[in-house]
Amino acid sequence: MTKNFPYVLGMLITIALGMFLYFTLCSDCQVPIAEVQPLKEETVPIPEPQATSFPFTLNDGDFTYGVNDNFNFNRSSNTVLLPLSENVKNGVLRLKDYLSANTDKAINITGLYRSSEDNTSAFPNLGLARANAVKNYMVAQGISSTQTNIFGQLMNDLIPLDNTLLGPVTYEITEGNKDNKADLKALYDDIKTNPLVLYFNTGEAAINLTEAQRQKVANISQYLDKVDGARCKIVGHTDNTGNRITNITLGQERADFAMAYLIRNGIPAEKINSTSQGPDVPIASNNTEEGRSKNRRTVVTLN
Repeated sequence: MTKNFPYVLGMLITIALGMFLYFTLCSDCQVPIAEVQPLKEETVPIPEPQATSFPFTLNDGDFTYGVNDNFNFNRSSNTVLLPLSENVKNGVLRLKDYLSANTDKAINITGLYRSSEDNTSAFPNLGLARANAVKNYMVAQGISSTQTNIFGQLMNDLIPLDNTLLGPVTYEITEGNKDNKADLKALYDDIKTNPLVLYFNTGEAAINLTEAQRQKVANISQYLDKVDGARCKIVGHTDNTGNRITNITLGQERADFAMAYLIRNGIPAEKINSTSQGPDVPIASNNTEEGRSKNRRTVVTLN
């Protein structure tokens, strides 16, 4: 043996003794693998999207007007939220003065809508219904309906503020409609040939229109806007069951119900006439239930 062997042996004994004492006396210091907590990933909060807001802006050469306010609507609604701001009211009055002085000009009003909204209006889409509501306000302030055009545009990027869509309406001043007598004549002929016919039970709280029927309402509204003196005519019809006088009254009630529905949807009351022909003008035989159901109708057309 060399002289270094006792030292090496002593070192080995010391290491072995140290390991024995660690595992014997410090076993509680060990952390079980199952108790080791994984590092938590930090999550970055996603900011809520900003509500979409379109301003009330008018621009036509030297005539400009712009404010950050506009006509507002609730989701799935075509009713203008009131009160309007003074800035919007002032802008409409400025527009009235400009159009009065420039009769060759017109204002295009485009209502915006989202596909997720419920359209309970009488128009093909909520955008067109909203544009019509804005147009009616402008007409009430003195703007000629012949100088207004309404459109609807799908825009799914609209983001509401809670339940409110801020200014889902845009505006463009354009050249007025010229030489459109032929178009209006064609529109009149189409409405007269294919009138809006409604079938509903007495006591119903609403009229559910098809897409084609909504388009007919839009066509009637457009014609009434563009032709001075034009009137909408609503005629109530019944089958021949029961007393004639009673049926005349029933037909009038149905015509008045349809008239109230159109007024709620923005067709001016002074442009609508309602009357009843009761059982006097059947379009099918009253000898069958199918025929009688066809005779119980309300027809909306033009005078």
